[in-house]
Amino acid sequence: MSTYAGMVRGDGVRVAVACARFNDLVTERLLAGARDGLVRHGVDEASIVVAWAPGAFELPLVARRLAASGEFDAVIALGAVIRGSTDHHEHIGGQCAAGLQRAALDTGVPVAFAVLTTDTLDQALERAGAKAGNKGYEAAETALEMADLLRQLPKGRP
Repeated sequence: MSTYAGMVRGDGVRVAVACARFNDLVTERLLAGARDGLVRHGVDEASIVVAWAPGAFELPLVARRLAASGEFDAVIALGAVIRGSTDHHEHIGGQCAAGLQRAALDTGVPVAFAVLTTDTLDQALERAGAKAGNKGYEAAETALEMADLLRQLPKGRP
């Protein structure tokens, strides 16, 4: 029986971060957490590229372009969709998640998901470095583990 398990290690790994500018009070903290996580696990800072998208809805296209470039072993998507007085956030959050999953499946490059969907700004800030940790940091660990796991798995057919 063969067993495959990725390790959270960044030596030689190239990572792109697609970060939404909308709600930047939150996303800048997520980005700081992601950078910290990548560097702490051995990623050379010169191997980290950040691309700023206007908002969460635009993240899938940016992530797909980065993943399809062949330059990166993983992509991290960072954003914050906060409930307003309408149900707009539900559409944005759902489409963003589906698009990011499609980017990963279409390219074969892992796309780690750290797009917060919260009811309030306070909840988002809690997940961006306060009480609930930093989801950007956690996404960095996920991206590295997936990049390592995919290196181990047999290559699929196109």
